[in-house]
Amino acid sequence: MRFWKAIRGVCWAVLPVCGVAGLVLLTAHPSGVHAGSEADAAAAERHAYSEKVAEKYNYRFGKDSPFLPSNATTDNGEFLNPKSFYTAEYCGHCHKESHQQWRESAHSNANRVPYYLRNVNVLNDLKGVEYSRHCEGCHDPIALLSGSLTEGSAKRRPYDQDGVTCSVCHSIQSINTRGTGSYVMGVPAVLVDEDGKPITRPVSDAEILTHLDRHSKAVMKDFYKTSEFCSVCHKAALPRSLNDYKWQRAISLYDEWQTASFAKQSPLPFYTKDSVSTCETCHMQREPLTGQDFGAKHGTLASHRWLGANTLIPQIYGYTAQEDRIAKFLQASFLNVDIFALERGEQTDSAVTDGVVAPLGTTPFTVRPGEVLTADVVIQNKGIGHSLVPEQRDFYESWVDFTVKDSQGKVLSESGAIRPDGELDERAHSFTNRIINGKGEQNRYHEVWTNHVVAYNNTIQSGRSQLVRYAFRMPQTADGVVTITATVRYRRFNQHFADFGMNKQHYAQPVLDLASATRTIHVGSNAPVPPAADQNKEWMRWNNYGIALLDAQQYGAAVRAFSQVARLRPEYADAYTNMAIVQIQWEKYDDARVNIDKALALQPASARTLYYRALVERNEGNLDGAVADLSQVAKEFPESRDAHRELGFSYYQEHKYPEARAEYEKLQAIDPDDLAAHYNLSILYRRLGMKDKAAVEAAMFADQKDDPMANTYALEFLRTHTEVANESVAWHIHELNVPAAKPQTSGAAQ
Repeated sequence: MRFWKAIRGVCWAVLPVCGVAGLVLLTAHPSGVHAGSEADAAAAERHAYSEKVAEKYNYRFGKDSPFLPSNATTDNGEFLNPKSFYTAEYCGHCHKESHQQWRESAHSNANRVPYYLRNVNVLNDLKGVEYSRHCEGCHDPIALLSGSLTEGSAKRRPYDQDGVTCSVCHSIQSINTRGTGSYVMGVPAVLVDEDGKPITRPVSDAEILTHLDRHSKAVMKDFYKTSEFCSVCHKAALPRSLNDYKWQRAISLYDEWQTASFAKQSPLPFYTKDSVSTCETCHMQREPLTGQDFGAKHGTLASHRWLGANTLIPQIYGYTAQEDRIAKFLQASFLNVDIFALERGEQTDSAVTDGVVAPLGTTPFTVRPGEVLTADVVIQNKGIGHSLVPEQRDFYESWVDFTVKDSQGKVLSESGAIRPDGELDERAHSFTNRIINGKGEQNRYHEVWTNHVVAYNNTIQSGRSQLVRYAFRMPQTADGVVTITATVRYRRFNQHFADFGMNKQHYAQPVLDLASATRTIHVGSNAPVPPAADQNKEWMRWNNYGIALLDAQQYGAAVRAFSQVARLRPEYADAYTNMAIVQIQWEKYDDARVNIDKALALQPASARTLYYRALVERNEGNLDGAVADLSQVAKEFPESRDAHRELGFSYYQEHKYPEARAEYEKLQAIDPDDLAAHYNLSILYRRLGMKDKAAVEAAMFADQKDDPMANTYALEFLRTHTEVANESVAWHIHELNVPAAKPQTSGAAQ
């Protein structure tokens, strides 16, 4: 009796659907719900719909590939009637809070925001609507899978307003990590019968509430809680079928996460985490339930806001709650800004060794009136499971705003200011790239179908650091004082894309300060100061500085930085491993061997150090030793793409072709588009007599390898755009109020 009272109470709560008809249904089927012949009837109806669509459908990319250039498909290759997808409002009857959160999310608005529609319509107008299947496989899956993306179809569809809706994600049957919509969609079902078969007819709330276990089986799968699930769209490529050029990687968030410390699937990150964090750990955090939602557990709900970095959607639609949550999310200590050092004296093309004051705050120093100083600012990506900035970086905008102010707060000089027209200072250090098309021009409006080459890429990978240098002049007076501040700022789009996308001149966007650091410098004596509450420990400051110097190809300075880490933490094995990493890149293998031995003496089983020892051993000709070490690493980290790639190559050098083949196939299971795997498998398959497979891999390699002529477009662009040319050089200075210095080069410090 208590059960029926509970159900009746639930029905009153969801009265729009669960009225008298629902109660009658409960009485009529008290023992269960059966699919019966409904499945056959539904299949016939679906086939008839699919055949009707096929009569007028443009199979531009082949009858057997109706959904290209997207990698999405359906369970049997047929089209799906859009009416078979349950609306978000329907799901909201029982999942009210999830529905409210989803409505304000980027998923919900994926195919209705003005800037996306403006961008995709350019593609439609230039090449044809069938090319937009590449985009809509993730932005509007129902339009793609229903066959609506063809000439003559309606341009406005009711389900477009829902973008990636509930029944899209919860109807996906299988996935792979190739991306660009690499999922298989089944017919949506919110209930299965007692045999576990999906019921595809309309189902009332009452039926669901009677069989909650069968509802869960219908809409939930284990992989929904994995990063691999997110990879189907948050990893993407630009295939030849889209650009009529060649395959190009577009975004790779999943790959970045999979090789970062958050995944704990690779031994190579500079720092380690205590536990695994998936995409859902950060972007679907459980939070206290404040409304009604029958999907809540123990009073908490997995957030369906998918908090990220889209600060524009809340502004466009007035989603104040989402706006506030996104701002707090982005400012939650994901980055660390450290004004680490001051370089003094004449600047050269290599790292300064004498006259460097470091770490700032711990060392006393004296400054002369009018002296030119160079501030070394270290930006650490410490809390993001992927790069800063992720996804398509050609139109996202995050940068460093560096100011020099006098004692009254007046700005003496600045790099990274926003001009009155909304455009960012063109010489600012931004975490972005410049994508160049086949005409040698920059793609300014996200015309990805014309991409040819990336002129440079200044993003910071997860767990790594970047060094940005600013030269400025101190006051001429003996009592002069300046305050220098470095702030990482963010807005969703650069100004020219925002104006284009919103079809409005000088469209104003929210600008967020993500992290900041400040130092005060006096002419004359400067004493040590207490560390800020959020400042890294001294050894970590040196470690981040070393990582940044390594990525800037300043090898000698990087070794010296890591040696400071070893001095401060002599028991820290990674300090010696880090020195060895630099020396391997510097091709000083004998020196690397010494530091690797020191690291292994402290931590004999370190997979990270064994990996780098294997590289040294292979260089020494000790292939057996390299294989032994890499085998141990692969055993401990079976998902390490680096371990399998290097182990496969070591086996190949030993002419152990079956073993090499096995490793490269494991690598492809992790990353289906790994270029080294395509190349080496094409050789291995041929040598093992597997000519058909060899041909497939050779074709994949030929399509995915870099175009050797594309760099000419990048070089020409940089030659004619001197304002950004410095950003393509690993080691350079942003000069503020000082005379122009001689040009910098990217040569390594000796």
